[in-house]
Amino acid sequence: MLFHYHLWTPLVEETERFYQQLGFQVTQRIGKIEGAFTSFDPPLHWDDFRQQRILFRIIEMKRGAINITFGHGKKVMFDHIGFLVTEADRLQILDRAEGLGLTVQANERRTFIGTPFGFRIELQTHPDAVQSQTDDQLLQLGIATPTLGLEPLLSQLLARPVPEITTSAAERMHVRQAVFSGIPALPEQDPNGLEVRTVSPLTSISGRILDEDL
Repeated sequence: MLFHYHLWTPLVEETERFYQQLGFQVTQRIGKIEGAFTSFDPPLHWDDFRQQRILFRIIEMKRGAINITFGHGKKVMFDHIGFLVTEADRLQILDRAEGLGLTVQANERRTFIGTPFGFRIELQTHPDAVQSQTDDQLLQLGIATPTLGLEPLLSQLLARPVPEITTSAAERMHVRQAVFSGIPALPEQDPNGLEVRTVSPLTSISGRILDEDL
């Protein structure tokens, strides 16, 4: 299940505020201050620390089965997407990744697979990465890339069609659109230029978004 994406952005507070307005809850804030990493988790608010010189490594926000993270960067950059999988699926995907010549980084919490498209794929087996696997979901991500072949690679890696990811051609790699399930709402653009759409779960069939909703 596609559940996650991560961005680097100079607009950290603005990005948090945008997703809060869409019903996401902040679950973690980790920032570096005076050379040390410190937690600024809720119930702390930005008014409590805005004046401090904090470089946020990660802010995590959740809504249903959707997990979004972002951290401070000098410019907007798309870092990775994430799939929630079983441990058995993770091991099989890693075997296929090795066969495809992809690099793998793994620890006890997360596994990352490098791709030739400028971003990574996270494999997550811990169910606490989301609030609930049955509520609002990340139905689709649109990724723009100057290199062809992303969709076939994902299908090979996951051993199934991957309609959750759509691709388009562009001069630089970036994530251009995210589609969530939930109460239908007009498209909005987050502070990083990503178009966010929310559609009714009834408008998706077998993981595909109906054409009239795009």
